[in-house]
Amino acid sequence: MRTELARIWPEIAWIEDETLRENVTAVWLLAFERSPLEPKDLEEIPFTLLVPNCPSTFMEHKRCVVHIARDSALAMQRFLGKALPMDMDTVLAGAILADVGKLLEYEKVDGEVVQSKRGKALRHPFTGVALAMECGIPDAVCHIIAAHAGEGDLVKRSVEATIVHHADFMSFLPFKNLTF
Repeated sequence: MRTELARIWPEIAWIEDETLRENVTAVWLLAFERSPLEPKDLEEIPFTLLVPNCPSTFMEHKRCVVHIARDSALAMQRFLGKALPMDMDTVLAGAILADVGKLLEYEKVDGEVVQSKRGKALRHPFTGVALAMECGIPDAVCHIIAAHAGEGDLVKRSVEATIVHHADFMSFLPFKNLTF
């Protein structure tokens, strides 16, 4: 499973802190252990159920979010770093883990992805934080997981969480606003 995880998530290697990198890997491994989904499913299923016939896969969306977050954080460090200090590993780990809870929120029924019973009760920010905390992920990263979606509109986001939130919505809203 580690080999397959490294194949679908090469960006995990960007995390410089070895412990954080290993803990991020552990979260994904735990999520797959508890999920009816397999790594290959993430390359086929839609990244959201909120867009009918969503044409983009979970991994296309997730990897795009990570790249947007990293590139945005680098630009912000370059131009605003003195005024807005941030931790790049926190940005990366948060972006990589933001949707890990969808592995508990989604399931396949007759080949179609649907929201699971658990997913109807607990959206992915909640289950994602639970998985992350169980694997020793720092609070600053758990904050990103919790605050990346609409639920985060009720809290004050850190700099890193703001970056990941906007990266996520940059890769979501164009699909939501298009008509197919």
